[in-house]
Amino acid sequence: MPWSNQSGGGDGGGGWQGGGGNRGGPWGQGSGGSGGRGPTPPDLEDLIKKGQERLRDIMPGGGGGGPSKIVIIVAIVGLAALYMMKGFYQVQPDQVGIELLFGAAKDGDNPPGLNFHLWPFETVETPAVEFEQVENLGGTTARSGSAESLMLTKDQNIVQIEFAVLWRVSDPRGFLFNISEQRAMVRVVAESAMREVVGQTDAQTLRTTGRDDAEAAATEAIQSTLNSYEAGVRITGVKIEKAEPPEAVSDSFEEVQRAKQDQSKFIEDATQYSNRRLGEARGEAAQLREAAEGYRGRVVAEAEGEAQRFLSVLAEYEKAEDVTRRRLFIETLEQVLGGSNKIIIESEAGGSGVVPYLPLPEVQQRNSTTGGQ
Repeated sequence: MPWSNQSGGGDGGGGWQGGGGNRGGPWGQGSGGSGGRGPTPPDLEDLIKKGQERLRDIMPGGGGGGPSKIVIIVAIVGLAALYMMKGFYQVQPDQVGIELLFGAAKDGDNPPGLNFHLWPFETVETPAVEFEQVENLGGTTARSGSAESLMLTKDQNIVQIEFAVLWRVSDPRGFLFNISEQRAMVRVVAESAMREVVGQTDAQTLRTTGRDDAEAAATEAIQSTLNSYEAGVRITGVKIEKAEPPEAVSDSFEEVQRAKQDQSKFIEDATQYSNRRLGEARGEAAQLREAAEGYRGRVVAEAEGEAQRFLSVLAEYEKAEDVTRRRLFIETLEQVLGGSNKIIIESEAGGSGVVPYLPLPEVQQRNSTTGGQ
């Protein structure tokens, strides 16, 4: 028993007992004399003996095996419990279990549920194959102007890109053993592919109608690169959340955008005015064409009538040339002299000179005027 005096002699003390038959120790007096002793502390050996006796009373059969047997049993039970705790492992519904024997992967994947492996010779990796993970790039560093979010477009403009990459584990073994730092790998490849896509796209197209095409191209580029590494990662989508000019030039860019909007408005107004004037000109041209067509028809009709009248006169002339010639002469004089003032002069021999002329039409007109009053 520790701290107990097994020799039985009086001159040797065990534990904290002093020599010469007197108790020494940290609370007792030394060997010098018997007077003036202080308070005596509890005897540890007595306490240990009492504890052993109580333990023997509790143990079946009086504890014949001794305390060392109890310790061994407790140690064995503890080691067994520890081994069971370490040997069994749980695979979640969205995971698969891959056991490694001395670091080398064993064949086959363990399904979700409770499984057992030979710990500590075997270890387990449980990658999540059903969980969709998201990598946000440019979002946290965009305000600080980090180079991760600034990219150069095809037309030599700089845009600030924020996008998210959604991915799953398609091949657990390739994901675990072909690449290291898988999340960092996905981020680096995604940023590189997005820079390539942005470099092949105009800034205005990327900000407006070209986002869907850029997202599809980036998804294909990221997946192709990861497949070349056999990374065991499947890209489920790329979403461009922001494609704007850098904050340092955002005000100037807005000014340019407003100027372009004004330019578009002016062009639209000019186009409307041009269309209006073109319509008016076309209407006037159509009106002139219609008037010309009417004039042409009238002139042609008059010409055809004159020709027909001439032909009829010619036919009559051919029947009686003298009479027709005289009639034409008289009708012509009537047209020429009918509206003019006339003076008749008798020029033949024996004539009286000026012949009085009675303007009967004027007299009739005067009479009609007077009767009307």
